[in-house]
Amino acid sequence: MEAKQRIIPAIKTMKQFDAFLSSGYTVGVLLEVHIAQLKSIFAYARRHGKELIIHVDLVQGLSHDEHAAEYLCQEFRPHGLISTKAGVIMKARQKRVLAVQRIFLLDSHALEKSYQLIAKTNPDCIEVIPGAMPHIIREVKERTGKPIYAGGLIRTVDDVERALAAGAVAVTTSNETLWRHYNG
Repeated sequence: MEAKQRIIPAIKTMKQFDAFLSSGYTVGVLLEVHIAQLKSIFAYARRHGKELIIHVDLVQGLSHDEHAAEYLCQEFRPHGLISTKAGVIMKARQKRVLAVQRIFLLDSHALEKSYQLIAKTNPDCIEVIPGAMPHIIREVKERTGKPIYAGGLIRTVDDVERALAAGAVAVTTSNETLWRHYNG
């Protein structure tokens, strides 16, 4: 589904959530949300025909582990979960929701550790942070064979186009200007 979207809106505020609901996008990533908001957010999203991927590490009021992942999957049936945590990714796969392993590319050592983590968790997709490094997107895609989302520090249409040309299936961004540009 989301692979057809060149942009996957990353939603940080309720104002952005409203913009997502009125957009042509089907799938969005829910960031920085309090656990108490999830029930109403999912109800509104479903009413508007939208699917949500929850960034588990950023849910306030909830531990960021496999128990939280199980709770989120059972209670809200999200389209997917994003996390840096191996237990969350493995639980998402077990619960048959999209499992997106987020990796931070700080240096060569972090990249090698990320490859080890990916081998262990076998995610459905990988979100590469920062996504403004096309040569690394290409390398991660070639080395893992997994679909890549590019996120972080992507600020312009050119940044988006370079990430997509390097092999990313989509770009996750909270930049509403980019949402509007690609929303058709």
